[in-house]
Amino acid sequence: MVPAPVPPQTPPPPPRVAAVRLNRDDWLDAAFNAAVEHGFDGVRVLVLADTLGVTRGSFYWHFKDHADLIAALLERWRAGEAATNQRMQQPSSDDPVKDLEQLLDAALAHGGTDLSNMRFELALRGLGRRDAAVAAMLLEVDQARMALFAGKFARITPDAKTAIDLAALFYLTIVGSFQALSRPQAAHPTKQYLTDIIGRYLVKSQVR
Repeated sequence: MVPAPVPPQTPPPPPRVAAVRLNRDDWLDAAFNAAVEHGFDGVRVLVLADTLGVTRGSFYWHFKDHADLIAALLERWRAGEAATNQRMQQPSSDDPVKDLEQLLDAALAHGGTDLSNMRFELALRGLGRRDAAVAAMLLEVDQARMALFAGKFARITPDAKTAIDLAALFYLTIVGSFQALSRPQAAHPTKQYLTDIIGRYLVKSQVR
């Protein structure tokens, strides 16, 4: 008797090997994008796992818990800002006015073409209003930026207090500009307009 043919078996679905292939930065990038789109309340492990197409188990290869993820995300941002600040310390021009204008342009373009960095920082400042540790980190970043700006203005004015005051105004206008430029439909002329008026009234007007 000829045995009946064994029907071909459907192979089992491949294992979700992406969980092994994902690295720590993949999760941090997903968390960053979630904060940009939904604020820090939207940074949830299950949501990130669904976005990445993996199980939640992948997350625990890289982080102890949600708090560990947030801490790593904030530290990566802080380190990036420190590196940017350090890079901008070097004058971009022998002309102090041009140096400040180029610094202003770089600061307003810091978010990139999709403004994600600007929106992330706005979300981070929202978190800082209810988290003392985040507020302390933001204060450190703000002070480093203020020191950078004051050093740039000191090349224009010999008065130290004036340089500090101008740096404060310069920074406040940049922070305010973030609010305008972070809107999804913010037009390119908006950035140019802000660059022009800040440069005209806070930089060029200081040259006697």
